Amino acid sequence: MTNRTVTASSLVGALALAASITAANAGPVAQPAGSEKCYGVSKAGKNDCAAGVHSCAGQGTKNFDKTAFVYLPAGACAKLAGGTLTASK
Repeated sequence: MTNRTVTASSLVGALALAASITAANAGPVAQPAGSEKCYGVSKAGKNDCAAGVHSCAGQGTKNFDKTAFVYLPAGACAKLAGGTLTASK
């Protein structure tokens, strides 16, 4: 390999590492005005936050986790099957 190829490969690797670290350190999503936390309705990786399991958005590991929530417009959670305003085990 030439020095140019090694340098380019190192740069690409560093950028990929930086992107993965940034995604892993994503914080909780700020609650929008007029919304409520709805537990038990999010898909894996699509949660806004969680209660006790982890603290970051997008870190849910299973669908419809009763401890993970998403923000929905006020009143919408009650209309969804399995949606609740409080976390459960």
